[in-house]
Amino acid sequence: MAGNRNYNSRYIYETSPRKLKPDYIPNQKKKPIQKKKSTTLKGTNKKQNEKTEQKVKAKSKGKKIKCVLYLLIGFAVLFAMSYRNSQIDESFSKLKASEAELSLIQKENEQLEVSIENSLNLSEVERIAREQLGMQKASSSQTRYISLPKQDHVEGAAEEIQLDKSKNIFEIIIDYIKNIF
Repeated sequence: MAGNRNYNSRYIYETSPRKLKPDYIPNQKKKPIQKKKSTTLKGTNKKQNEKTEQKVKAKSKGKKIKCVLYLLIGFAVLFAMSYRNSQIDESFSKLKASEAELSLIQKENEQLEVSIENSLNLSEVERIAREQLGMQKASSSQTRYISLPKQDHVEGAAEEIQLDKSKNIFEIIIDYIKNIF
């Protein structure tokens, strides 16, 4: 029986099933438009209407106040954010100025190092000694030679050097007993 099923003898190429139409269409009733009650009612209805009007006014006034408060809070938050951003921008500009000053000082320092290296060469030192200090090279008559023996002698210390070490009580007692015997 499973092989004999013939679903309208058509092959369906899509993977979604066919949509079935509902058997019935529900009736939709339209609600009649209600007319507003007139405010010119007599007696207790007039007092009730006034009370409801006052409640409606109070509610609308409360909604307006809430709306204004929300707007004020929003503006306060936006103001705080813009103030904080201005502080960040100011700090960033100070940082950039400090970095520029640092790079200028580093360049100046490098230039001073180069000038110091140039002034430390031997010919420059000799020139400054002659011109500014009035020094001259030693002549052969001013040179004296001294002959030293080839052997080096090292003499040991005659005294024994004692280092002060902090001793605990037991070491002091043991040393005292050794000195007695």
